[in-house]
Amino acid sequence: MTTALQNRTASPLQHHRWLEVIGVLKLLKGGFFVALGFGLLRMIHRDLYMFALQMVEAMHLDPDRQAIATLLDKITLLNDHRLKQLSAVVFIYAGLDFIEGTGLVLEKRWAEYFTLFLTVALLPLEAFKMIHHPNHWTLTILLVNILIAIYLAWLVLPKRPSAVQASIQ
Repeated sequence: MTTALQNRTASPLQHHRWLEVIGVLKLLKGGFFVALGFGLLRMIHRDLYMFALQMVEAMHLDPDRQAIATLLDKITLLNDHRLKQLSAVVFIYAGLDFIEGTGLVLEKRWAEYFTLFLTVALLPLEAFKMIHHPNHWTLTILLVNILIAIYLAWLVLPKRPSAVQASIQ
């Protein structure tokens, strides 16, 4: 039995519990992105600027504030074709979350590798976003994804025997 397999079977309840937690989080995130994708599709053929302005006013934010004004200006760049493209990307991302989450909840080994690969692949984008647009949410998401990547790497990557174990053999 390999060391990685021994570590995996040594405390299966703990491993399975954290894999299930990560899996459930992925499923919830997938559900959120499906809702977002449908929300984007509902915005087709609507005046996005007026909708956003109404949302800003409903939240009692100042539309003349620099960040709000910049956001409102960027919304005017969205057209129906762009909304369709964005919704397609959001649905694909939701599908990946559903695949990851289902595989992790069902404790499939391929899902651990798949989730590790996707999490590590997206870390540079999240770090780039954190550098250029720092905020608490971005930092929290980046840190959670780093912890997930470390945990999954520890779980799936083969363990090297220590120097003491190597000298005994």
